[in-house]
Amino acid sequence: MQEEGYELLCLGARQGERRAMLALLLPQLPDDILLLLFAYADAQALGRLSQVCRRFQRLINKDTLWRSIARVSLNTGLTRLGRDSFPQIALKDRVKASRNWEHGRCRQEVTLRWKCNLLPWLQLDQQWLYLSQASDIRAYSLSRNGTGLRRRPMAVYTGHQDDVCRFVLNGSQVVSGGGNGKIIVYDTCSSFCTEYSAHNQEVNCIDSRGHVIVSGSRDKTARIWSLNSNRLGECLHTIRTEDRVWSIAINPTLSSVLTGTACCGHASPLRIWDLQSGHLESSLGSDFRRGAGVLDIVYESPSVVLSCGYDSYIRQWDTRAGTRRCVMEWEEPHDSALYCLQTDGNYMIASGSSHYGVVRLWDRRQSKSLQMFFLSSPNSSPVYCLRFTTSHLYAALANALYTLDFTSSKLWGLPGKEPQTPTVTYPGRCT
Repeated sequence: MQEEGYELLCLGARQGERRAMLALLLPQLPDDILLLLFAYADAQALGRLSQVCRRFQRLINKDTLWRSIARVSLNTGLTRLGRDSFPQIALKDRVKASRNWEHGRCRQEVTLRWKCNLLPWLQLDQQWLYLSQASDIRAYSLSRNGTGLRRRPMAVYTGHQDDVCRFVLNGSQVVSGGGNGKIIVYDTCSSFCTEYSAHNQEVNCIDSRGHVIVSGSRDKTARIWSLNSNRLGECLHTIRTEDRVWSIAINPTLSSVLTGTACCGHASPLRIWDLQSGHLESSLGSDFRRGAGVLDIVYESPSVVLSCGYDSYIRQWDTRAGTRRCVMEWEEPHDSALYCLQTDGNYMIASGSSHYGVVRLWDRRQSKSLQMFFLSSPNSSPVYCLRFTTSHLYAALANALYTLDFTSSKLWGLPGKEPQTPTVTYPGRCT
């Protein structure tokens, strides 16, 4: 026993000597060798190494070391196709925030509140949050790196005589559909807009890419419109879906359009139509029960699309694997309809439910939801729309806009006093 104890003591001494030699030799290595060694460390080890000295901290702050970690983390802005959605934010900071998304650590607040119940919709770009309230669309400025919202609108787009049902962003244009069946295209660089008399009933959904607008309505049609200056406002094709259209999305290749209907008939609620001719190409799925309407559709790539709706399922479709069955699906455990969804393009999906403002975060590598947030308890309200950045999630409910902040003051800095900037109102001088 004494011999074994002596051997263990010698082994510990030798290991201590190795650590001491390593501590002396490591700082003497050139930067490229250190970066190669640091690439084998995980996020926790990199965090500890960055506290050794200023040189290590400078090297570890480089995005190259964090890219492989960010690819397998939730909502870091890196998509599976390799695109970086938020290059202005350091990957190290995004990986830190990703841990909060994974564990549900956030600060919840009511950012905006209005008196009467509405059906709001919202969109995000790099610098602005656009929110529809009744017949107006208001543009709010996002603060530094999209980490907060200034509560005073910088611009208001008017012109609809009825409520705005849906709207999308297409470059410098805001394309909206109203309850009176009209489409209005606003130019954010000027005060002019273009109005279309599109449908006989309300425009339930709308999408726009390139020089094309597609709209879906309660009148059981989807229509394709031109945005070219020489054919502005011209209806190119009318698609008769024989069912109310609740959601619509244009393929990123501009080759087809996908419609989601109320599923009141025998046809599949998800159907793909050729964008050039308006003819039916194929249908997705064949086992939908009656009334399983599709309320939201999101294209991730030309062949991968996500859908959700009244049957409480999120489904992922891949047309390369066939169209009869989805490749993955996730069920809302409370059997609530899912009104909206968004994806980070990699592993995370966020969904909004029909009761009590429930927002769920999903990891595609798991079969059950990752986190759940109640936003409207004790009063029940659907989550009509949600959008997120790498640091914040914005959810629009019937009477308020909620913000979930997944960062901390230590990471992003304390917010300063917002400057009082006058609001610009565009009264809707349509051509």
